[in-house]
Formats: sequence, C-alpha cells, structure tokens
Amino acid sequence: MRRSPVSYEDVHHGRAYGLNLAPDLDPAPRWLRSTAQAIAPFLGRYGLVIAFLILWQASSKLGWVNASVFPPLDQIIGALWKALSSGAIIDDIAISLQRSGIAFVAAVGLGIPLGLFMGQVRAIERALDPLLQFFRQTSALALYPVFILLLGLGEASKVFVIFWATLFPILLSTIGGVKEVDKKLIEMARTYGAGSLQIFRRVVLPASVPAIFVGLRLSATTALLLLIAAEMIGANKGIGFQVMNAQYNFQIPLMFAAILLLALLGLAANAALVLLQRRLCRWA
Repeated sequence: MRRSPVSYEDVHHGRAYGLNLAPDLDPAPRWLRSTAQAIAPFLGRYGLVIAFLILWQASSKLGWVNASVFPPLDQIIGALWKALSSGAIIDDIAISLQRSGIAFVAAVGLGIPLGLFMGQVRAIERALDPLLQFFRQTSALALYPVFILLLGLGEASKVFVIFWATLFPILLSTIGGVKEVDKKLIEMARTYGAGSLQIFRRVVLPASVPAIFVGLRLSATTALLLLIAAEMIGANKGIGFQVMNAQYNFQIPLMFAAILLLALLGLAANAALVLLQRRLCRWA
C-alpha cells in the first residue's frame, strides 16, 4: 500500500503535539548556534576593546605605526611578565598600593561621616558648600607644590595630594545621597514613632548607600590617577616612578607595561567595589 506524502498541515499539527515530523530547516549546526548565542553578550560588551587590541598589534607588526613608540602588545605583555616574574616591580606595586590605600581609607573615614552629617544638617551644608565647591574646582596637581612646601618631598605630601583629590567625590556623593532620600519614607517612619537615630539607621543610611558607592568608585579611580602624578615627582619607588624611569631610559615596552599594570589595578579595584555594592545593596 502506497503511503501518502506528508502535507504542511500534518507537519504543523505534528509539531504542535510534540512530534518531530520534519528536519530542522536551519543549515547551521546546533552547537554553532548555541556557541554564537553564548558569546554574543561577551562580544557586545568587549567587542570594541578586542578590536582595538587587534588593531594595535597588527598596526605595530605591519609597520603602520612606529614600533619603537607603540610597541606590539606581545612585547608589552612580555615586558610585564618579565618584571613580575623577576620581582623587579613587586616592591613598586606594594609601595603604590600603600600610598593610594592610606589616602583612600583616610578619605573614606572623613568623607562619609562628614557627608552624612552635612546632608542632614542643612544649615551646615549651606554654610560649607561654597568652600567645598571652591576647593573641589581647584586641581590637586596645582596644589601639589604647596603640599611639597608644607610637608616636604617625602611620603606625607604624596599621600596627602591623593587624599585631597579622593575626598571630594566621596563627600559630595554622600551629601547628595542623603539629600535625595525620599521624604515620604522619613515622614512614614516618624508616623510610626521612630526617633531620629532610628530614622538615620533604618531609612537615611540604607537609602544613601548606592550614592556613596558611586563616590567610592570615583575616588578609587582618582586615587590611582593621582598616584602616578605624585610618584613622578621626587620618588624613587612606585609604578609612577617606573613609568617615568622607563621613559627616560627609552624602555618603551616596560613603560607601557607599567601603564597596563596600573589599568589592571584600577579595574580590579572597581570590580571589588561593584561586588561589595551588590552584596550590600541587594534590596536595590
């Protein structure tokens, strides 16, 4: 008995009932489609960075740019690996992290409590805001010679100029976070009989945490940027010193390796703060 051919309606209704009556019409293999779906978000986020790195490597290798000024990435990574494996730059990393870490912790210790206080006491905030705006607009690098005159060329001036630059993002972000707390939440807490301390602990402080973390991330980036400038003057150790020393000796791959190391440290600090923010602000 001859079987009738399968019609479109049979295939359509067969698939509706879970029957696979026709092969998949997509010519691409299933593993290739799943791989493309997996890497699409990664390429969407880091595609331009990967393209930039490939362009750098190719342009340097093919002679499109001067390789003595812009060495290929493999030479930069090789110089970084050599410096790390030999231990020549480990002390510089430790000293740079110590300088920026002390300044950052001091800025956090002063900026967050002062910002929480100024954000709640509006009279104090109005009185100090013009002075804060004036100092915030004054570049820390412009004040660095003043800090050197007052504190000398030692560690104190380097730490203080980093502290000065990192203080204001934390302070102003904390003040802004406190001022942006929903007034209805505060009124509701007062309606239920909460005191000033309870309102601060249960309402104001949790609502200000996201803005505080924005200031922390900005300050961490600023600390590393000012670190390089501080170590380029009167220093004999540190990543910034290695950048300048390599440039003076025309060790260009090592110079770019130190810059790359600084960028990686900044990315690591930002990632750590983002992870901490996600843990502390799950409610957000």
